[in-house]
Amino acid sequence: VQLQACGGGLVQAGDSLRLSCAASGRTFNNYAMGWFRQAPGKEREFVATISWSGGATYYTDSVRGRFTISRDNAKNTVYLQMNSLAPADTAVYYCARSYRADSAAVRIHEYHYWGQGTQVTVSS
Repeated sequence: VQLQACGGGLVQAGDSLRLSCAASGRTFNNYAMGWFRQAPGKEREFVATISWSGGATYYTDSVRGRFTISRDNAKNTVYLQMNSLAPADTAVYYCARSYRADSAAVRIHEYHYWGQGTQVTVSS
């Protein structure tokens, strides 16, 4: 399984970005997908997850209401729409595939495959 994330960039506070993560392989549809982020000097943290069907999602408190995770199983792609971005959102964002199918995977060890990361920088 290979994951390729893209869509990061440099934006101003209040702007929006949409990250995409394309997955190879035919088992994409069976597993939950997630987004994590890692800011300089900090540990990687959970951002959002979506169940295998897309019917259930879960977000960390700091992004709930601003970020939306979605997936298109026909395209083997998961998205992260990020609105009202703030400097605190600056980080490298990683997509990952869980070994679970539901939307309860919030810990790093629940994800077995990781993309390479895409940088998001939000200026004030």
